[in-house]
Amino acid sequence: MTRTLILTRHAKSSWDSPALTDHDRPLNKRGRKSAPVIAGWLRENGWLPDEVLSSTSTRTRETWDRMDLQADKVRFHRTLYHAAPEDMLIELSGATEPTVLMLGHNPGIAAFASRIVRQAPDHARFHDYPTCATTVIRFDIDDWAHVQWHSGSVQGFVIPRELLE
Repeated sequence: MTRTLILTRHAKSSWDSPALTDHDRPLNKRGRKSAPVIAGWLRENGWLPDEVLSSTSTRTRETWDRMDLQADKVRFHRTLYHAAPEDMLIELSGATEPTVLMLGHNPGIAAFASRIVRQAPDHARFHDYPTCATTVIRFDIDDWAHVQWHSGSVQGFVIPRELLE
């Protein structure tokens, strides 16, 4: 049996309101446009989440909302807000559904992506993981509790700019 992780960094956020805390920043115009484009790419490829694990930030919540995808379980975890890779792995190991979409932040999500895959995709932007970058990763496990570093096989990687061109 296999498990699939859809790993997405939040879409581009706004810096227009300096009074807002980092946690409360919404998406900007580009971000509002990118999230549905990434969702379209996922739909076209048949990669749809059964479960969502997301940071509690406004920009990750808004990214998920604008993706307009359905999932059986959607959970927002404060521990995923600027999480370290180790914390992301712990959250993922508690997932229960076959396909999980995880929404998070840099620098943790870039480090997590690099450590969770056996081999990075041949893409210049994979290691810096720009906003709304998305990797689909397959694992040959039957339970997320068995997920380990360097065990995932990349099925696809894209950044919004490539889909908007």
